[in-house]
Formats: sequence, structure tokens, C-alpha cells
Amino acid sequence: MEIRAYDHADSQALIAEVQQEYVVRYGGPDESPVDPAEFAPPLGLFLVGYEDGVPVATGGWRSHGTDAEIKRMYVTGKARGRGYARRMLAELEATALAAGHERLILETGSKQPEAVALYRSAGYVDIPAFGHYADAPLSIHLGKVIKADSPCQSAPSAT
Repeated sequence: MEIRAYDHADSQALIAEVQQEYVVRYGGPDESPVDPAEFAPPLGLFLVGYEDGVPVATGGWRSHGTDAEIKRMYVTGKARGRGYARRMLAELEATALAAGHERLILETGSKQPEAVALYRSAGYVDIPAFGHYADAPLSIHLGKVIKADSPCQSAPSAT
């Protein structure tokens, strides 16, 4: 995994690809507000995974107080099934913990069963809805405490 700016060409190519996948699955792109500066250290982090020099995976987190929100986690169709998503998730968890965050939160959708299965198998559990898609019927909101001595919060600090 390599740290890349959210607006780096490789990041943008994969973000465009995941947005196209949202169009296919949901009929439109993810419209949640995203400011690329939110993914610049120390406020956040954006990663791109490569296979033989080709960008194949992406993911980032942005700070929400003691929480960090995962955004734009994606693996290209050709690279799926090779463990990239699990490795990206582990790296996002490790870097968010190293940055002082206690919990990771995310929003995904019911039309992404592969993503839901990945997150649940990694210990993510249902949390109260938050953010742009808080009232969207297809949204699933998940969280995971990553700091061992942190009390599990019942509500996300994301707005």
C-alpha cells in the first residue's frame, strides 16, 4: 500500500471506477460530501494498493474526533478474490489506531453484500446511522472499536 493524495491520478481513477459501480448497483454515484483535504495527514489518510505497478485497491479514512470514517474502499473487478480488500482494511485500521483513533466507522449499502460480509467478518457491528445517508433505506452503518482500552461508544461522533 502506498500513501497517495485523494486527488492523485491513481486515486482518482479508482474513485471514478467505484463511483461507476455505485451507478450500476444503486442508480447513481455516492453523493456524500468529500473534501480531499480531509484525507491528508494528520486529518486522514488515503491509500492505493498496487499489483505489478497497476493500481488495484483504494481506501481512506478521515477523522471524526476519536472516530475515523472509512471512505472509498474499493478493489477493481480483475483483482478481487486475492485478499486486497482485507489487507487494505487492516492497513486502514492500523494507521487510524496509530493516529490516535479509537473506533472506525463506515457506511455501506445492502447492494454491496461482498463489502458487508468483509466488514462483518473483520468484527464490524451495526451502529446508529450517521452522515449523509443516515436516513437512506439501503444504507448499513458499521463500526469497530480498534483501541483495546476504549469504551465502546454507542453513537458515532461523525456528523
